[in-house]
Amino acid sequence: MFGFPGWIEVVIILGIVLLLFGKRLPGVMNSLGRSIVEFKKGAKEGEESDDDSSKFSSQDSSKDS
Repeated sequence: MFGFPGWIEVVIILGIVLLLFGKRLPGVMNSLGRSIVEFKKGAKEGEESDDDSSKFSSQDSSKDS
């Protein structure tokens, strides 16, 4: 009875959201896209720095032996 809304309800809700936030929606989507790109860039840099630090730590441990 009270489950996930059907496709008609989803279309009605999206229509209401579009009416309420129509003028601001492109700016919000643009900001969201930039945020996702920056997040992916930061995650990639974090992985690269983790790889670099693990290389240095393995070289340091081999010198100690």
